[in-house]
Amino acid sequence: MKIYTKTGDTGTTALLSGQRVPKYHIRIESYGTIDELSSYIGVVRDMPKMDKHTIESLIEIQNRLVAVASILSIEGEDVKFKVPEINNSHVEFLEKEMDAIDATLPQLSSFVLPGGNLAVSHTHVARCICRRAERLVLQVQEQFGGCEMVIKYLNRLSDYLFVLSRKFSVDFKGKEIVWKP
Repeated sequence: MKIYTKTGDTGTTALLSGQRVPKYHIRIESYGTIDELSSYIGVVRDMPKMDKHTIESLIEIQNRLVAVASILSIEGEDVKFKVPEINNSHVEFLEKEMDAIDATLPQLSSFVLPGGNLAVSHTHVARCICRRAERLVLQVQEQFGGCEMVIKYLNRLSDYLFVLSRKFSVDFKGKEIVWKP
């Protein structure tokens, strides 16, 4: 199988349902941003001295993001295969991870500025990409529907990435810089 198909040379691409749409279509923008997020989570995962549990959690998240992209790349009912789902158990996974991490962190008393360590900074960038993906998926939801659980998952994932950045501040002895209004 060749990696290039030449079918996108005119500026269109196919959704999983087969429909061809412009490459700037909101569905393409949304699942392209999900792909960007997953790639950036890979950067976070590959940071030196990452613990095994965090690596496994990030791989689980990347797997869910492929499911999210699949959901976003389908328009209509004419699909010949089973589309992966995002459900409450996936959201609960993130909540349990956050609760476990949060129990080990100093109490947050103010907004913290991104930075203090390379792993922290990369995790904040991933969080920002996640928020952008969420905004794009909200547009897909508004126009086409069917994204309620994806929105909930992405909202929780951005919270998880924030908590994870704080964990990395502790793990890698980075200094949390408090916002001073």
